[in-house]
Amino acid sequence: MRALLSRAPGGPETLEIGELPDPVPAAGEVLVAVKACAINYPDVLVIEDRYQFKPPRPFAPGGEVSGVVEAVGEGVTAFRPGDRVMGNTGMGGLVEKLVMKADNIYPIPDERSFEEGASMLLTYGTTIHALVDRGHIAEGDTMLVLGAAGGVGLAAVELGKAFGARVVGAVSSEEKAQAVRDAGADDVIVYGRAPFSKDESKALAETFKEKGGKAGYQLIYDAVGGDYAEPALRAIGWEGRYLVIGFPAGIPKLPLNLTLLKSCDVCGVFWGAYAAREPEKNRTNIRQLFDLWKAGKIAPRVTEVFAFENGGDAIAKMANRGAIGKLVVRVAD
Repeated sequence: MRALLSRAPGGPETLEIGELPDPVPAAGEVLVAVKACAINYPDVLVIEDRYQFKPPRPFAPGGEVSGVVEAVGEGVTAFRPGDRVMGNTGMGGLVEKLVMKADNIYPIPDERSFEEGASMLLTYGTTIHALVDRGHIAEGDTMLVLGAAGGVGLAAVELGKAFGARVVGAVSSEEKAQAVRDAGADDVIVYGRAPFSKDESKALAETFKEKGGKAGYQLIYDAVGGDYAEPALRAIGWEGRYLVIGFPAGIPKLPLNLTLLKSCDVCGVFWGAYAAREPEKNRTNIRQLFDLWKAGKIAPRVTEVFAFENGGDAIAKMANRGAIGKLVVRVAD
């Protein structure tokens, strides 16, 4: 089968189409003929050997897929050949065929496309875990979302509104700001590009504070990091929860005296580890996502679809922080 492979550490330009053996499902597994694979920021990091783990090469990036069941392993009764499914793989999704654990896949609703199915689980799964399990979101909370126009950012805007929060989205361009408004944000901030001087950092903190109101933010959803983190933390409210999602702008250093002064929490969000450690709780979250999806309160925004041979271009666009919504690679028609 064909696969888009990383054979050596490097950027998207190092990826190449190659061949891997056709996989065979073992007990409890399902063989999926992949139709679409969504691209996320971990795909940028893993091919450069900068992610939390380093898979043996050659490997295919790509963490969430959709497709059609081709065969099932012993003991699998929930799926059969021909079923349309979606699932989170962790890695290895940019291939023509993929073996997945039956417990890690879900049926695609009849009215949804393969591209939408591939774009659902990682961003919304991460975000519902962040907001509910780590952030304890409550109706009436005010939430600041950094990087609000990306896949996880738009998911945070939509889920924040679905859970009754007032949501302020922060982005780097007016084009991205419009996407965040369209997703339902109550207010939007357009910030400059880091790095920031001390005065610029202070000015950004004041802007965040102004939009947050007198009580500040009960939740800050940080999918950016870098020089944006400290100004955001300075705007948090009393006993607020600062949710650490990712670091495309770099890993920040936070002055811990701010956590004392605000009596706030800095909470790490590692959805993949949570899903592995707490599978039943994770499936409860996923069921809630499907209910919200059916009700029209959330919906993946697929903004660009790439051919399989051009999958590296999708990762390059993600690396350059140019993505709005979800970028998807169409593996097969």
